[in-house]
Amino acid sequence: MRITATTIPGAYVIEPHRFPDHRGAFFESMRTDVLEPHLGKPFVARQINYSVSRRGTLRGIHGSALPPGQAKFVSCVRGAMRDIIVDLRVGSPTFGRHVVTELDPASGRALYIPEGVGHAFLALADDTCACYAVSTVFAPQAEIEVDALDPELALPWELSGPPVMSDKDRAAPTLAAMRDAGRLPAFTA
Repeated sequence: MRITATTIPGAYVIEPHRFPDHRGAFFESMRTDVLEPHLGKPFVARQINYSVSRRGTLRGIHGSALPPGQAKFVSCVRGAMRDIIVDLRVGSPTFGRHVVTELDPASGRALYIPEGVGHAFLALADDTCACYAVSTVFAPQAEIEVDALDPELALPWELSGPPVMSDKDRAAPTLAAMRDAGRLPAFTA
Protein backbone atom coordinates (compact mmCIF):
# COMPACT_ATOMS: atom_id res chain seq x y z
CA MET A 1 0.00 0.00 0.00
CA ARG A 2 1.07 3.56 -0.60
CA ILE A 3 0.74 6.00 2.30
CA THR A 4 0.95 9.69 1.43
CA ALA A 5 1.08 12.55 3.92
CA THR A 6 -1.49 15.29 3.32
CA THR A 7 -0.88 18.98 3.92
CA ILE A 8 -2.49 18.60 7.36
CA PRO A 9 0.08 17.31 9.89
CA GLY A 10 -0.61 13.72 10.91
CA ALA A 11 -3.25 13.01 8.22
CA TYR A 12 -2.60 10.46 5.47
CA VAL A 13 -4.18 9.08 2.30
CA ILE A 14 -3.82 5.32 2.04
CA GLU A 15 -3.99 3.70 -1.40
CA PRO A 16 -3.87 -0.09 -1.49
CA HIS A 17 -2.21 -2.21 -4.11
CA ARG A 18 -5.04 -3.94 -5.94
CA PHE A 19 -4.73 -7.50 -7.24
CA PRO A 20 -7.36 -7.96 -9.97
CA ASP A 21 -8.19 -11.25 -11.63
CA HIS A 22 -11.12 -12.88 -13.44
CA ARG A 23 -13.11 -13.06 -10.16
CA GLY A 24 -12.76 -9.36 -9.29
CA ALA A 25 -10.04 -7.89 -7.10
CA PHE A 26 -8.35 -8.22 -3.72
CA PHE A 27 -6.58 -5.57 -1.63
CA GLU A 28 -5.52 -4.99 1.94
CA SER A 29 -7.44 -2.00 3.28
CA MET A 30 -5.35 -1.44 6.40
CA ARG A 31 -2.14 -2.87 7.77
CA THR A 32 -1.06 -1.36 11.05
CA ASP A 33 2.50 -2.63 10.59
CA VAL A 34 2.76 -0.45 7.46
CA LEU A 35 0.73 2.51 8.80
CA GLU A 36 2.25 2.89 12.27
CA PRO A 37 5.80 3.85 11.17
CA HIS A 38 4.22 6.88 9.45
CA LEU A 39 2.18 7.72 12.54
CA GLY A 40 5.01 7.23 15.00
CA LYS A 41 2.57 5.49 17.35
CA PRO A 42 0.20 2.51 17.44
CA PHE A 43 -3.26 2.63 15.90
CA VAL A 44 -5.67 0.27 17.62
CA ALA A 45 -9.30 0.24 16.50
CA ARG A 46 -11.55 0.33 19.57
CA GLN A 47 -14.82 0.67 17.63
CA ILE A 48 -15.91 0.24 14.00
CA ASN A 49 -18.83 2.30 12.69
CA TYR A 50 -20.78 2.35 9.44
CA SER A 51 -23.00 5.11 8.11
CA VAL A 52 -25.30 4.65 5.13
CA SER A 53 -26.38 7.79 3.26
CA ARG A 54 -28.45 8.70 0.27
CA ARG A 55 -27.00 10.88 -2.49
CA GLY A 56 -26.64 14.51 -1.40
CA THR A 57 -26.29 13.73 2.30
CA LEU A 58 -23.70 15.90 4.05
CA ARG A 59 -22.35 14.57 7.36
CA GLY A 60 -20.03 16.54 9.63
CA ILE A 61 -17.75 18.30 10.46
CA HIS A 62 -17.24 15.97 13.44
CA GLY A 63 -14.32 15.56 15.80
CA SER A 64 -13.51 14.80 19.41
CA ALA A 65 -12.06 16.89 22.22
CA LEU A 66 -8.63 16.07 23.59
CA PRO A 67 -8.68 14.06 25.76
CA PRO A 68 -9.87 11.51 24.89
CA GLY A 69 -9.37 12.34 21.19
CA GLN A 70 -10.30 9.98 18.41
CA ALA A 71 -8.20 9.03 15.41
CA LYS A 72 -10.14 7.61 12.45
CA PHE A 73 -9.38 5.28 9.56
CA VAL A 74 -12.15 6.07 7.04
CA SER A 75 -13.04 4.18 3.87
CA CYS A 76 -16.02 3.91 1.54
CA VAL A 77 -17.31 0.36 1.17
CA ARG A 78 -20.26 1.15 -1.13
CA GLY A 79 -21.17 4.12 -3.32
CA ALA A 80 -18.87 7.16 -3.46
CA MET A 81 -18.11 10.12 -1.25
CA ARG A 82 -16.27 13.44 -1.25
CA ASP A 83 -14.42 13.41 2.05
CA ILE A 84 -13.09 16.62 3.56
CA ILE A 85 -10.92 16.83 6.65
CA VAL A 86 -10.42 20.14 8.45
CA ASP A 87 -7.67 20.94 10.94
CA LEU A 88 -9.50 22.00 14.12
CA ARG A 89 -6.36 22.14 16.28
CA VAL A 90 -5.77 25.66 17.62
CA GLY A 91 -2.11 26.55 17.09
CA SER A 92 -1.61 24.13 14.20
CA PRO A 93 0.20 25.60 11.19
CA THR A 94 -2.76 24.40 9.11
CA PHE A 95 -5.59 25.44 11.48
CA GLY A 96 -8.82 25.87 9.49
CA ARG A 97 -7.36 24.39 6.29
CA HIS A 98 -8.82 21.38 4.58
CA VAL A 99 -7.95 18.40 2.37
CA VAL A 100 -10.41 16.87 -0.12
CA THR A 101 -10.26 13.17 -1.04
CA GLU A 102 -12.66 11.13 -3.15
CA LEU A 103 -13.35 7.72 -1.61
CA ASP A 104 -15.00 4.73 -3.27
CA PRO A 105 -14.75 0.94 -3.01
CA ALA A 106 -13.19 0.48 -6.47
CA SER A 107 -10.06 2.44 -5.54
CA GLY A 108 -9.96 1.21 -1.95
CA ARG A 109 -8.54 4.62 -1.03
CA ALA A 110 -8.84 5.47 2.68
CA LEU A 111 -7.90 8.26 5.09
CA TYR A 112 -6.13 8.26 8.40
CA ILE A 113 -7.40 11.26 10.36
CA PRO A 114 -5.48 12.12 13.55
CA GLU A 115 -6.93 13.30 16.84
CA GLY A 116 -8.08 16.91 16.69
CA VAL A 117 -8.81 16.95 12.95
CA GLY A 118 -12.45 17.19 11.90
CA HIS A 119 -14.11 14.98 9.33
CA ALA A 120 -17.05 15.49 6.97
CA PHE A 121 -18.29 13.90 3.77
CA LEU A 122 -20.85 14.29 1.02
CA ALA A 123 -22.49 11.13 -0.36
CA LEU A 124 -22.13 11.19 -4.15
CA ALA A 125 -24.37 8.16 -4.74
CA ASP A 126 -27.43 6.60 -3.15
CA ASP A 127 -26.73 3.93 -0.54
CA THR A 128 -23.19 5.19 0.11
CA CYS A 129 -21.67 3.32 3.05
CA ALA A 130 -18.73 4.79 4.97
CA CYS A 131 -16.68 2.69 7.38
CA TYR A 132 -14.84 4.28 10.32
CA ALA A 133 -12.35 2.33 12.42
CA VAL A 134 -11.79 4.61 15.42
CA SER A 135 -9.19 4.66 18.19
CA THR A 136 -11.61 5.33 21.07
CA VAL A 137 -15.18 4.37 21.84
CA PHE A 138 -17.89 6.96 21.38
CA ALA A 139 -17.83 9.62 24.10
CA PRO A 140 -20.78 12.00 23.57
CA GLN A 141 -19.43 14.55 26.07
CA ALA A 142 -16.28 14.92 23.93
CA GLU A 143 -18.04 15.46 20.58
CA ILE A 144 -17.08 18.50 18.53
CA GLU A 145 -19.31 19.70 15.70
CA VAL A 146 -18.49 22.49 13.27
CA ASP A 147 -20.73 23.79 10.49
CA ALA A 148 -19.76 22.04 7.24
CA LEU A 149 -21.25 25.00 5.35
CA ASP A 150 -19.31 27.64 7.34
CA PRO A 151 -18.73 30.42 4.77
CA GLU A 152 -15.34 31.21 6.30
CA LEU A 153 -14.15 27.65 5.64
CA ALA A 154 -15.63 27.71 2.10
CA LEU A 155 -15.32 23.95 1.68
CA PRO A 156 -15.59 22.80 -1.95
CA TRP A 157 -18.65 20.57 -1.68
CA GLU A 158 -19.78 21.31 -5.26
CA LEU A 159 -23.42 20.96 -4.21
CA SER A 160 -26.09 20.73 -6.90
CA GLY A 161 -28.83 21.66 -4.42
CA PRO A 162 -29.45 21.89 -0.69
CA PRO A 163 -27.74 18.98 1.10
CA VAL A 164 -29.55 16.45 3.27
CA MET A 165 -28.32 17.10 6.82
CA SER A 166 -29.22 16.13 10.36
CA ASP A 167 -30.69 18.83 12.58
CA LYS A 168 -27.54 18.61 14.74
CA ASP A 169 -25.21 19.18 11.76
CA ARG A 170 -27.37 22.00 10.41
CA ALA A 171 -27.24 23.76 13.82
CA ALA A 172 -23.48 23.28 14.34
CA PRO A 173 -21.53 26.46 15.15
CA THR A 174 -18.90 27.99 12.91
CA LEU A 175 -15.20 27.31 13.37
CA ALA A 176 -14.70 30.86 14.72
CA ALA A 177 -17.51 30.42 17.27
CA MET A 178 -16.02 27.12 18.46
CA ARG A 179 -12.55 28.68 18.72
CA ASP A 180 -13.88 31.73 20.58
CA ALA A 181 -15.77 29.47 23.01
CA GLY A 182 -12.55 27.54 23.74
CA ARG A 183 -14.09 24.27 22.56
CA LEU A 184 -11.43 23.23 20.05
CA PRO A 185 -8.41 21.01 20.75
CA ALA A 186 -4.90 22.46 20.98
CA PHE A 187 -2.18 21.43 18.54
CA THR A 188 0.73 19.45 19.95
CA ALA A 189 3.68 18.72 17.69
